[in-house]
Amino acid sequence: MNQQLNPPATELQPALRILGGWIPARLRRLLRVLAVYSLLGLLLYFALRNAPFAEIWNALKGLQVSQIATLIIINAVVVSAMTARWWIIVRAENPSIPFFALIGYRLSVFGVSYFTLGPQVGGEALQVLYLQRNHGLTFARATSAVIIDKLLEFIVNFLLIGIGAWSIVRVGIFSDSGVRLTLSLIGLAVLLIWPLVHIILLYNGKKPLSKILFSQPFIQKKNRAIRLMVVAERMASSFCRKHFGVLLLSLGASVLAMLGIVLEYYLMISFLGMQLGAVQIFAGLTSMQIAFLMPLPGGLGVLEASQVFTLGAFGQSASAAIGLTLLMRARDILNGGIGLLLAGRGFKDKIG
Repeated sequence: MNQQLNPPATELQPALRILGGWIPARLRRLLRVLAVYSLLGLLLYFALRNAPFAEIWNALKGLQVSQIATLIIINAVVVSAMTARWWIIVRAENPSIPFFALIGYRLSVFGVSYFTLGPQVGGEALQVLYLQRNHGLTFARATSAVIIDKLLEFIVNFLLIGIGAWSIVRVGIFSDSGVRLTLSLIGLAVLLIWPLVHIILLYNGKKPLSKILFSQPFIQKKNRAIRLMVVAERMASSFCRKHFGVLLLSLGASVLAMLGIVLEYYLMISFLGMQLGAVQIFAGLTSMQIAFLMPLPGGLGVLEASQVFTLGAFGQSASAAIGLTLLMRARDILNGGIGLLLAGRGFKDKIG
């Protein structure tokens, strides 16, 4: 009887080991999940603590339901086109990569980039991490895919900025100061065509990034990160030569995303009752893109100032310009918020 009530310690040890191992593991998992969501929550709080939610709501209330639905659909098309560019690149050598999974990754990347300091970059590390951990790509191969994706994104975005810069000069927002303005435009043109030049060099077997890195005396050539970038650029060069048709198709997806951005901006202006010409629209759109390049979360403050200044030069009221930025904020907060939730869920799944 006593033996039944008090089983030998040797019989209890396996059960105790299992129980003792299970409880700490569960606690560790819980603490890690809480840490991830706490970090994302703090990030969201600091980014949105000054966001004008009441004003955003008032701006949205001024639109018809059909207009809001139209903007949501166009935004979804833009996000899908951006994802398609990346998916086409990755799928060329990894056909099993699912498209809809990459949409979630893209939103997560946007959320991290949008709500952190910096010129709307920084989430690219997540792109590499997702491909590596969830789909088995090597770190170098995932990095090369992201490099090509960003180059194609910059080609189209810089083209749009170039058109907008010409529009800004054309409508006379900045007075022509002769040689100084000419030199500035030449410098801008060189900057804008660099992504295209980089792609052409990669296609011809040249590796400009590697060459620049190796030419710097203060850089350790055997550094792991440097070697990774060199290998990734070599893979990107090989990809450009091997999959040129895929490259063109990805560029087409990027062009579609750009057209969606232009259409969305035009519709926002139209829905708010502003009447602008095509050149003026490109000038306003360019000032918006430049604002997002500022090292502030979501270009906070700079975006509003850019639209008030640019649209004010076209005779539009400050209230109309602020209304436009509020619509942009509503769109970006929605995308970024969903992205942070997806990022947190992804980390939670990996922790679990």
